[in-house]
Amino acid sequence: MNATITRLFAVVASVILVASGVGVVVGMATTHAQTDRNVAFDATVPDEYSFTSPTEAGRATVDDESYASLQAAVDAAESGDRVLLRGEFDEHVVVSTANVTLVSEPGYVARIDGNGTGDVLTLDGDDITLRRVWVHNSGYDTSENDAGIWVNGTNTTIADSRVTAATFGIWLDGVSGAHIENNTIVGRESVEPRSYRGNGIQVWKTDDATLVDNRITDTRDGIYYSWASGVTARNNTMWNLRYGVHYMYSDDCVLVDNVAFDNDAGYAVMLSERIRVIRNVAVNNTGTSGHGILLKRIDHSVVDGNEVVGNGNGLYVFNSVNNTLTNNLVLENRVGAYFTAGSSSPNVSENGFINNDESVRALVGERMAWNGSTRGNYWSDARDSDVDADGVNDVRHRPAGLVEQLLYDHPQAAVFASSPAFDALRLAESSFPVIDVPGIVDHHPLSEPPHERWRRYYVRD
Repeated sequence: MNATITRLFAVVASVILVASGVGVVVGMATTHAQTDRNVAFDATVPDEYSFTSPTEAGRATVDDESYASLQAAVDAAESGDRVLLRGEFDEHVVVSTANVTLVSEPGYVARIDGNGTGDVLTLDGDDITLRRVWVHNSGYDTSENDAGIWVNGTNTTIADSRVTAATFGIWLDGVSGAHIENNTIVGRESVEPRSYRGNGIQVWKTDDATLVDNRITDTRDGIYYSWASGVTARNNTMWNLRYGVHYMYSDDCVLVDNVAFDNDAGYAVMLSERIRVIRNVAVNNTGTSGHGILLKRIDHSVVDGNEVVGNGNGLYVFNSVNNTLTNNLVLENRVGAYFTAGSSSPNVSENGFINNDESVRALVGERMAWNGSTRGNYWSDARDSDVDADGVNDVRHRPAGLVEQLLYDHPQAAVFASSPAFDALRLAESSFPVIDVPGIVDHHPLSEPPHERWRRYYVRD
């Protein structure tokens, strides 16, 4: 045994002696069996490669006038006109007239094919609506931002449509009031690595937009924000991506009721303020990054009511301050919550930390309390000691304290992590401040999970 491990055991042994002197029963420490991480999860997503191409040549109609070229039809349209589409158009199209609608004829989904070059459809005018149209095969050049649909106009609506084989799916270019709803966006699975692809929806210098009920796969990131503000993304589903959602330099945005699964990371929220991350689901995001929800230099934001299940790190918080993390289900992750790089002053309460390999890893320089004034969080590995049956345990819990710090600083000590000595140290830290080192303490741990929804992840057919 080397000198470092010897010193570690000397510290632990001294704690055992102190604990014994005040009547702590070391043998009462409880261990919990780790549940199989293969939790049950079902997501309703389309078969992204099952679309049937039109077999007839394209025809566009404006005011009963028929055109073989869609560009000719939109050039003939005036404000307030509807352009009806049918069949396949092999061309690049620019719509400059304001307040026009492009929509497929009833019973059809017309397709615009860009033949692998440039932007396929550009919407330059204001108040343009696109419905039930398939946009396909943009250029491959990420440096030129080749996109299926490029949006320059304000108050654009894109709904019930498809964008496939695109580098960037939909690019919102410094606009206001865009509404993107119920679209399927598919990138190019064949382009590897993922960093060589574009993003599904690119939100660049855009404000007051809504992104609702979209399905995005095989792009780089699902929704990417850069210098955006006041954007709401709701009920979108994103899979097989680098990041499901990625914020950069974007403030005052709302992310609510979305699902991100089977990505490198679910939600990467970076370099932004006043973000509301509410009731989202992040499952099985275990790639290179491996985070369910990542907060990097995020301040004054709220993460509430989310479900982070089966990820590498459920919550990863890096150099972020003054945030509120409440009512989240943190289940079956390798690390439930990882705090590092100066993250401080969080309000963390009413969360359920259940069956994570490691509940918390906190590389912080101070001891932080994770609890409200009377209620903290539920920890499946905490001692059950609710004598008065008020729903709050009577002893504090240290999910990240001296043991975790020792194991991080000296990984070779991991072989002793389940030893009676280390169990004694954990018990002493939870029962009273024998040694108050930097880390996490919950003074009011809950005796029961604050929500029942965790059970559904273990239900099998």
